[in-house]
Amino acid sequence: MNLSKRLDAIRVGAAKQIPPEIYAEMGRATRELAESGIMTGVAKAGSRLPSFALANQNGETVRSEELLASGPLVLTVFRGSW
Repeated sequence: MNLSKRLDAIRVGAAKQIPPEIYAEMGRATRELAESGIMTGVAKAGSRLPSFALANQNGETVRSEELLASGPLVLTVFRGSW
């Protein structure tokens, strides 16, 4: 299954599991963000990011240059409060 179809399936599943009023609010917030023009300033899939250093889950500094020395790098950002 290609990515587009997988994302569509996730959306359908979310619509079934999330209460309608919350799902509607999520959709409204997403539309507002898209209409704000915020997407013009974000990195696109496949683009090169500047070098960075971040703390991992153990508080240790991880540098992108060191990770790239081992091969391609995929960066995933999880939103949360901890």
